[in-house]
Amino acid sequence: MSLEGLLLKSVGGFYYVECDDKIYECRARGKFRKDEISPFAGDTVQIEPVDEQKGTVVKILPRKNSIIRPPLANLDQLIIVTSVQDPAPNTFIIDKLIAIAEQKEITPILIITKTDLSNPDNLTEVYSKAGFEVICTSNIISDEQTTNRIKQLLKGKISAFTGNTGVGKSSLLNTIDTSLLLETAQISQKLGRGRHTTRQTELYKLECGGYIADTPGFSTVELEKYEVIFKDQLQYCFREFSQHIDKCKFTDCSHTVESGCAVLQAVGNGEISSSRHKSYVALYEQAKTMKEWDSRYKR
Repeated sequence: MSLEGLLLKSVGGFYYVECDDKIYECRARGKFRKDEISPFAGDTVQIEPVDEQKGTVVKILPRKNSIIRPPLANLDQLIIVTSVQDPAPNTFIIDKLIAIAEQKEITPILIITKTDLSNPDNLTEVYSKAGFEVICTSNIISDEQTTNRIKQLLKGKISAFTGNTGVGKSSLLNTIDTSLLLETAQISQKLGRGRHTTRQTELYKLECGGYIADTPGFSTVELEKYEVIFKDQLQYCFREFSQHIDKCKFTDCSHTVESGCAVLQAVGNGEISSSRHKSYVALYEQAKTMKEWDSRYKR
């Protein structure tokens, strides 16, 4: 008899799979190693139980997406947390993370914190106009309506929170789920972190429904470093470009300096944010140095 479940964590050759609210400690069949397949947290897998607590992973079901570092599969949402001040927002990093999410067909959502320190309207306008969900929250005032809005977005989804140190990500997560710190400690013990010392990506179940990846250790730096976007793909990772791309004078337009570029015209008349386009140009310059045949960029 086989069961289907969600892989919460893999560490030290053990795979922890949730099936019907029960967690099985599993080994994987040797064929995964032979086929050079690595099960990721977030994978939907089939297991064959050995007893009430242990089993064997026999199949990884097809993924809708995956990222390499941290190793995660089937993400629904990337929640990008930035503060309006202390530290100041880095729009280039925000835009790169959004581009990676768009390429992977992961829904990017922006949460702006510390709105008690400065007005977030300019930042909110840039990303709302580009077509993204933007949520603003204060670190001083607990806004139940905002908290409930975030909970609704997380419900039934696999989400990853990312943000630089000091933006208030941990505080935000603890507001969303008051038991998260306690649950993290309990789950870590339950999944054997004391026995297996290798630190790996993990999914945590939320009270409101849904799962959060790697709370709170999701690394912005790793995501940027390991996820590659080639220059021909980049234009499609900026969703506000989509209605203008086909109107460019040249079919191979890079949307950086060309005359007759409809994207540049949209930037000029305010339809596309200049800061978003500036990030695109910087990413394009980086992408020009990447060649698909280069083994460093093979995935």
